[in-house]
Amino acid sequence: MPSALPDGEPMPADGALPPRAFDGAEARALGFYLHVPYCATRCGYCDFNTYTATELGGFSRERYAEQAVEEIRLARRVLGDDPRRVETVFVGGGTPTLLPAAELGRMLAAIRDEFGLAENAEVTTEANPESVDTGYLGELREAGFNRVSFGMQSARPHVLRVLDRTHTPGRPEECVAEARKAGFSHVNLDLIYGTPGETDEDWRASLDAALGAGPDHISAYALIVEEGTQLARRIRRGEVPMTDDDVHADRYLIAEERLTAAGMEWYEVSNWAVAGDAAARCRHNELYWTGADWWGAGPGAHSHVGGVRWWNVKHPAAYAQALAEGRSPGAGREVLTAEDRRVERILLELRLGRGCPLSLLAPQGAKAAERAREEGLLEPGPYEEGRAVLTLRGRLLADAVVRGLVD
Repeated sequence: MPSALPDGEPMPADGALPPRAFDGAEARALGFYLHVPYCATRCGYCDFNTYTATELGGFSRERYAEQAVEEIRLARRVLGDDPRRVETVFVGGGTPTLLPAAELGRMLAAIRDEFGLAENAEVTTEANPESVDTGYLGELREAGFNRVSFGMQSARPHVLRVLDRTHTPGRPEECVAEARKAGFSHVNLDLIYGTPGETDEDWRASLDAALGAGPDHISAYALIVEEGTQLARRIRRGEVPMTDDDVHADRYLIAEERLTAAGMEWYEVSNWAVAGDAAARCRHNELYWTGADWWGAGPGAHSHVGGVRWWNVKHPAAYAQALAEGRSPGAGREVLTAEDRRVERILLELRLGRGCPLSLLAPQGAKAAERAREEGLLEPGPYEEGRAVLTLRGRLLADAVVRGLVD
């Protein structure tokens, strides 16, 4: 089942934010994340806040778009006369494309009506390869979506089976072509490496298949086995082996080699885009990584505005009830201190290809950065220019490097 929400102080019933959240807002980008918490089946590795029909206990998803629109209107009331137009919209899940394309378009239209979209706004939806076709993708494009992200995970049938993925091998690659035909200029494929039973050759085949489809963006994530998932239970019972960190490192090096050779470049530790094409990057995720503002609408969605972070109730029924009663669906929040925000900037920006400013580091962190440079974990050129940028070896040890920098 989905993981637990964090602890925090109660969210005001009207969703109001403290005045300090609006300080300097005009200098920050504003985005929207729309969470669609429905899946046809639950993948064995997934602990996201998603629900199958049986897990909903009879609760219907038919009015979900209407409820999301209500939260978008709440966002307008809370943000008041904030003049910013929305620069990015990302619809995730779950499987957003289980809803009719018109419903996703309805949610996007509400954002456009309440806030306005920036002239070059990036509008993305995730999609399960088996839940779309050319007609559906055409409807999305007509509604204003201009980027789509398909969950591919692997090209090998036995790897997909371990992950409990239901799509047919080869279908994600077909989807890229269908998205291009529908008019999408930006297409991402998500891959996972380190699945129990996957070999280096399996991983190379998945990378080659993804590249052969012609997306302009590929995300490659190491499999994390979360407690409480079906996969964790299978590993505990000895049905499948656990993949170790050395295998993850080897697979990452393979990804870097293959993707770079194909004309892509890393701009975040787990994300590659066509080299030299800034528009190919996921601007919505960059918004997260650089501490900008976003409103997360939907059950379990998280938001951040000006150093205030909050999260919604998890179950769709509780979410719907809160909105029906005119209350914020927020379950709790935390107000970050200046020190919290400094540490978060280091944690997130160090993962970016451009790195983080050395000026963010406290004295002990600065000493750790110097050691990291001497050990070949930080690039020497950017270091001399005042930025901490991970080398390839540094990316493999990113968690350890960042721990030193935030001490």
